[in-house]
Amino acid sequence: MRFSKNNDVLGTTNRGNAAESGLCTLCRADCMGKCETWLSSLVGRKLLYPRDFGAVTAGANNTTHVGVSYNSLRIQGYAYGSHGLAKGLSSDPDDCIFPNVSLETEFGTKKKTKARIPLMTGALGSTFVAERYWDSFCIGASLVGIPVVIGENVVGVDRNSEIGAGKDKKGKIKVSPELDRRINGYLRYFDGYGAIIVQLNVEDTRNGVAEYVVNKYGDKCIIELKWGQGAKDIGGEIQVTSLDYALFLKKRGYVVDPDPTSPVVQTAFKEGAIKSFARHSRLGGTNLSTVDQVREDFMSSVAYLRKIGFERITLKTGSYGMTELSMAIKFATDAGLDLLTIDGSGGGTGMSPWNMMQSWGVPSVLLHAKAYEYASILAARGQKPVDLSFAGGFALEDSIFKALALGAPYTKLVCMGRAVMIPGFLGSNIEGALHPERREKLWGNWDKLPKTVSEYGNSAEEIFASYFDVQKKVGKKEMKNIPYGAIAFWTLADKLACGVQQLMAGARKFSLDKIDRSDLFAANRETAQETGIWHVCDANDETAKKILIS
Repeated sequence: MRFSKNNDVLGTTNRGNAAESGLCTLCRADCMGKCETWLSSLVGRKLLYPRDFGAVTAGANNTTHVGVSYNSLRIQGYAYGSHGLAKGLSSDPDDCIFPNVSLETEFGTKKKTKARIPLMTGALGSTFVAERYWDSFCIGASLVGIPVVIGENVVGVDRNSEIGAGKDKKGKIKVSPELDRRINGYLRYFDGYGAIIVQLNVEDTRNGVAEYVVNKYGDKCIIELKWGQGAKDIGGEIQVTSLDYALFLKKRGYVVDPDPTSPVVQTAFKEGAIKSFARHSRLGGTNLSTVDQVREDFMSSVAYLRKIGFERITLKTGSYGMTELSMAIKFATDAGLDLLTIDGSGGGTGMSPWNMMQSWGVPSVLLHAKAYEYASILAARGQKPVDLSFAGGFALEDSIFKALALGAPYTKLVCMGRAVMIPGFLGSNIEGALHPERREKLWGNWDKLPKTVSEYGNSAEEIFASYFDVQKKVGKKEMKNIPYGAIAFWTLADKLACGVQQLMAGARKFSLDKIDRSDLFAANRETAQETGIWHVCDANDETAKKILIS
């Protein structure tokens, strides 16, 4: 593994075990630090470099690569050339500087959706973490100019939503305060970059989420069909500790385990033997048994969504096997969808069975390599493959570059779930500590600033490296409405963006459309074989030998 618990060079440490992404396997909202993503949310791009400059030297320790993973891919650099410079810039060294690297991207078919950096959030749905810290997540993403995804079941778990029965005896949303709050929170600062994407699962479809969204918000929202995610191959789950709430969710039509209507279970809960209930969503596609049936059902769903008014439609799929991957790419392409997010195993979630996360599905790097292969087959047949977003255990700038290059030219975005939630937690904790009157509303977990934060300052202006960048964008007067979690989100995004710019400049690529698979090489033969990326000793080897004998 590339990551150990402590990184002496950056002065970071993981509270728990480090995953492939560099995040702790268990990320806590009350964490006092300080993994690389946590600290980046405070100091931003400063964390791109070793600490204590002038008193230290530093050297890489990531020189041994074992196994097949994104960490066994390395990034090429070049000693000459420049590609993709913006109009008006020349190949002069004064223009070929990393701040001139453009990170703007876009995806879609008929109507393009733009993003300032090639990043989007994972689906933030019915988990209480997503609800509590939503303002930080959505305002931060909106200010940065990237898409944010409202995940499944937001309406169904909201006690204040009203769902009536239609002519077909299926429940249809009349009022959805939580869904409205989430959409409007993002749109308040939307300036043409990014998007709000609303996800559908079985229960959401039954409840009429799509109809509610299109009737109230029109083309301001993108609708997303969901086939799964990289952390699990069953429906979404949350855990509740109230018998009354468990009964409410059961009445709403969810699978609740154990069954809160059972007298035995109720007795066990009252006596303390059972302390919580798990709410589960249903599996999709259970009434389909052939590829042709899946295709027909999928195309019918897309046609219906277009009929009721959605211009932009996306699909999210998980780390199933190659059959499902090929279907997702082919069907999304044929249907003219705007984006396909492919989430590999190694990603995370708010609540999924632990050993399922550990054991099921296709690891991200393998799934994404096959996605490139399958998209290329369609391209060779004259089709334009659906634009792709890769997800599944990403947190750092080098991972963004690697994912974009591995799937180039089809990959337009990288999807981050857990990583971009950390600044929301951290900022809320800081704001609650500095302003106790806001603590309960913000779900702040600290009574006072821990030393890991106070060493950088005792006010928002001192603590967040990007505070004044945000203030410049929204104005000094509006800053009072920006949660500290959104400022932290911007600060992390700025660090990631700067890091990607530097990697791209080293590869002599000054726009995202110039990145390709030749910008990577594999550090071991097995990774080369499985991904189709050339081995370090094979990369440009023929060209090198021609130079030697010229």
